Amino acid sequence: MSGERAVVRWRFTGPQGFLLAGSFLITLGSFAVLPYMSVLLHQRLGLGLGTVGTVLAVASLIQFAGGVVAGPVAGRIGLRRSMLLALGLRTAGFAAFVPGLTSPVLAVGALLLVSAGAALYLPANKAYLVDGSPEPDRPRLLSASSSAFNAGMALGPPAAAPLVMGSPGVLFTCVAGLFAVVGVGHAFLPRDAVRPAAADAPPPPTGGRRSGLSPFLVTVASVYAFMFFQHYLALYAVPRTSAGFYGVVLMGYAALLVVAQPLLAERVAALSYPAALRWGFGAMAAGMAAIAGGGHAGIAVGGVLICLGEIVLFLKNDLEALARSSAPPATVFGRQRLAAGIGAFASGVVGGQLYAAAESAGSARAFWAVVGLQCVLLPVLLLSVGRRTARGRSEPRAETAAG
Repeated sequence: MSGERAVVRWRFTGPQGFLLAGSFLITLGSFAVLPYMSVLLHQRLGLGLGTVGTVLAVASLIQFAGGVVAGPVAGRIGLRRSMLLALGLRTAGFAAFVPGLTSPVLAVGALLLVSAGAALYLPANKAYLVDGSPEPDRPRLLSASSSAFNAGMALGPPAAAPLVMGSPGVLFTCVAGLFAVVGVGHAFLPRDAVRPAAADAPPPPTGGRRSGLSPFLVTVASVYAFMFFQHYLALYAVPRTSAGFYGVVLMGYAALLVVAQPLLAERVAALSYPAALRWGFGAMAAGMAAIAGGGHAGIAVGGVLICLGEIVLFLKNDLEALARSSAPPATVFGRQRLAAGIGAFASGVVGGQLYAAAESAGSARAFWAVVGLQCVLLPVLLLSVGRRTARGRSEPRAETAAG
């Protein structure tokens, strides 16, 4: 009987299955284009590198910080219509790139339109996916969603490589068509998510929620630590190994994310929040130390450890944010996107200065050692702040009871 229940629990509803497939296709199309955007803007359209950097920074800010708008929009027009609006914006943006290949103004406008669509889509997508599902099902749903997104991210750039410079108009036309088809599919989704019966679901554990940890703050710190790896590994690894080896590491990283996230979802959900911080940041710290050791083995092992840290922290942060908030899921996921944007921005600012200082001192390995030390200290600081917050909440209640 327990085996049968396990099979049923891992079966997705029709709308959920469609959203997961759509998540893969959407990310596949996006990452067929977006990683090459700096090359297109600079080499094809002739924009200066400073201008390109500014444009990409503004686009990233819209994509992340704009997530806070997703909640109010979804509250007014509904989750399904929010996704349709977002996909409409992204379809129009990618289509506008076709004439934009000869016009910098059109190209920049198209990129900002695509970014605005992304800001609206992801919170609504995740909210629709978990809407009405019992809380024990949320780890597998969110981990499956993340795996679908990561699979698209991994396959998009190599799929577009033959077209991106030689025939970009064909590429943008294909991507716009892909988004249009996926958007039409979204139009047939039920107005509200299918709500599985939750009567037999066990009550969610509450022990981890008694800590004063803020999922928003922990998400900022998690993305801050992770983005050092994302931004600066190529700068460190390619000269010490090769571009081919770096590509293999990235593909292996993406494959591990896709496979391991659903397998570890239940275990991550069962961890208390403080324990998840220790495991997640601990794995990242060990990964940074392995990378600092240099060489093929150190970089490969470091990538595996950081991948495990990402799985634990990113999934647990979303689960805790949902569990601790009475706001609609779209609003919660929008705030989490904002937190991720703040962390990525801070990491970019700090990382550039830190890597330059390490290189000027003649030891790029020191950069990874310092980042690893930050990964050791961050959970200590976060847990300390959480304990103080928890005490601040409990003291007024104690005084009221005594009175």
